[in-house]
Amino acid sequence: MDTTRLAGKNVLITGAAQGMGAAVGKHYAAQGAKVCLGDVNLEGVQSVAQEIIDAGGVATAVSLDVTKRESAAAAVAHTVKEFGSINVLLNNAGINKPLFFLDITEENWQRIMDVNAWGTLVCMQEAAKQMRDQGKQEYPYKIINVGSILSREAFIDVTVYTASKHAVLGMIKAGAKSLMEHNITVNGYGPGVVRTEMWEQLDKDLVEMGMFDKPGQSMDSIAENMILMKRYSYPEDVIGTAAFLASPDSDYMTGQLIMIDGGMVIQ
Repeated sequence: MDTTRLAGKNVLITGAAQGMGAAVGKHYAAQGAKVCLGDVNLEGVQSVAQEIIDAGGVATAVSLDVTKRESAAAAVAHTVKEFGSINVLLNNAGINKPLFFLDITEENWQRIMDVNAWGTLVCMQEAAKQMRDQGKQEYPYKIINVGSILSREAFIDVTVYTASKHAVLGMIKAGAKSLMEHNITVNGYGPGVVRTEMWEQLDKDLVEMGMFDKPGQSMDSIAENMILMKRYSYPEDVIGTAAFLASPDSDYMTGQLIMIDGGMVIQ
């Protein structure tokens, strides 16, 4: 591993207490980035930050509720206070709660859209304002949004999540066009079925809805019938692309969503 690939990168990662956010945070730090880990689960991000520090990396943790602008602004300010600046934002925070189309409630819609769509926008805005105020640098600032296969596809049991991840793709495109004048690129990656704590809960919800007969069957069925590589993924499957998008290797990219789904969505 190149331990200097991300040297000089001061990164804020949202939703970093577990799953993909935690895995990417560790990988970024191992490649030389300084990482600020944000999450509503403060103890969780503090634990991940300590793991990074114990491994010789640089990390800090901050309480972050992406649905509240003041919390997002405070997380950006904390990153700058600790590291001197911010030049990469990874919008990873997201939630899901499946319901069939006719069963969707206002509460279900509002909660998912608040975190996945509004929270993404708020963090983009607060990070971008700080990047703008820092002034132009030789290489671009980077905002990276975590989309999904559902940024480009739709399934019958996750309509609201699908809408939120289509919104994330829209913000990648609109953000790229809006922020380039400030030397900020906006890209993203779209995971497929990733075995994380969120998917474990989703799997239980799908069983309760009658979509599958027993826990674990959803991932196995999707892997067999919908993924060309015939296996679901783990957080470790996304960290390489996440590092590429934070690195100088992607400096001449903006407005793009890279799929990491084992071949579920062919573009």
